[in-house]
Amino acid sequence: ADREERRMPTGPFASSVGVGRAEPEWAALNLVTGVCGRDGIHEGGNDAEGPLPLGDDIMSGDLSTCPRDVDLLIVGAGLSGAVLAERCSRELGMTSLVIDKRDHLGGNCYDYVTADGIRCSKYGAHLFHTEHERVWRYVQEFSRWIPFDHRVKGRVVADDGATRLVPIPPTQETVNALFEDTDVRGEAEMQAWYDAERVAPPNGRSASNGEEAALSRVGPRLYGKIFRHYTKKQWDKYPEELDASVLMRLPCRTSTDDRYFPDQYQALPARGYTRIFENMLLGDPNVTIRLNCDFFRHRADGTLPKHGLLVYTGQIDSYYAALGMPKLEYRSLRFEEEYVPNPPGGFYQELMVVNYPGEDVPYTRIVEYKHTPNQPEKTRDGNVTGTVIAREYSTAVGEPYYPVPNPENRELYEKYAALAAKERGVCFVGRLASYKYFNMDQAILNALEMFDNLRETGRLEPKRAPHEFGPGDGPK
Repeated sequence: ADREERRMPTGPFASSVGVGRAEPEWAALNLVTGVCGRDGIHEGGNDAEGPLPLGDDIMSGDLSTCPRDVDLLIVGAGLSGAVLAERCSRELGMTSLVIDKRDHLGGNCYDYVTADGIRCSKYGAHLFHTEHERVWRYVQEFSRWIPFDHRVKGRVVADDGATRLVPIPPTQETVNALFEDTDVRGEAEMQAWYDAERVAPPNGRSASNGEEAALSRVGPRLYGKIFRHYTKKQWDKYPEELDASVLMRLPCRTSTDDRYFPDQYQALPARGYTRIFENMLLGDPNVTIRLNCDFFRHRADGTLPKHGLLVYTGQIDSYYAALGMPKLEYRSLRFEEEYVPNPPGGFYQELMVVNYPGEDVPYTRIVEYKHTPNQPEKTRDGNVTGTVIAREYSTAVGEPYYPVPNPENRELYEKYAALAAKERGVCFVGRLASYKYFNMDQAILNALEMFDNLRETGRLEPKRAPHEFGPGDGPK
């Protein structure tokens, strides 16, 4: 059996800078230096930490009690739909009806507070990070924000048979801990280590699949210990069966920077992500919301209100399901949540996210939300003894999360996109409608730019193609 080296924490993952912060040299690169932004609901005297109770009319899904004529009918109460409803109301006085088949606001960003007082995310960890000053300025209108430098470690079996907790993406510390013949000191030595490890594709050609891409980026040893089996768990395909693009982005750190993201703005919303949507949409007389409301059922029944434009943020293949075309392929996630009543020191694991890259366990990672600095006060102060963990499994069934990048899916999406381009009075927007994984900031920026277009040209359409936003984080 593997030996495992574990020292359990007695508090949340932290550095000398604070809870959730990187070491001083790297924390200094985060331009979010203290608590900032405004939370209108809290400023109005509401001290609630979790999602606000929504009225019966909102929860009913009943469209008969809605305005009969709106400027925008928005399908989906996630980031894309919420930003467009908020901007069009605030700047242009336009009316919107926002409908969602789920029973909450916020799409996949939705978070809540458990009965024990722990803030958790229903659809997996969400980490806000952006390079875009415009997006950072915008989100500060709807929430207080706390600086947070996301760091991830993985439990990996080293050459000597011991299981060690090492930074992911790999840093100097990672290779020194895993390989007995390695003692890298400094960036130049780390670069030389990569150069010696890397294996270029044969005959000087570019990588033709994920395995060749990974070997050309990190070499066979890191690939075998950290990336090969993890990729299989995520995609149910080995790297050699995937597009080179999936693993071409493996980050190769030469420094000791163990932050997961390099962006200049990194923070968590002080009262959770759901609060952002509440501040954007609730209490705006121009915006009507109906949850538990199925667009397709109402479309079939002819009960949708009259609308100037339909903004559709769902799956593009679902919109055209009646045509009988093949479905686009997605990966989904299944979360196995467990309440741990009395872990030693109050925590189950050393930090919020621990990856399991080996083939010895079926889950990809365990998330422990209690480590975040935006927990409710009672939890932050150490007055909640238990903790909640979520084991994450990648699956082919369930809510669609990640488009599967391969030539067949790309070709099929182009067919759907061609249909969408001809559709009058409908705007397809966001991750599912674009068959493109958007990070939160990319989804917000895309919606803001679409709004710019509406104001400048009268047409609600993107300023750039989805691929021009660059790769999203994708599966973690």
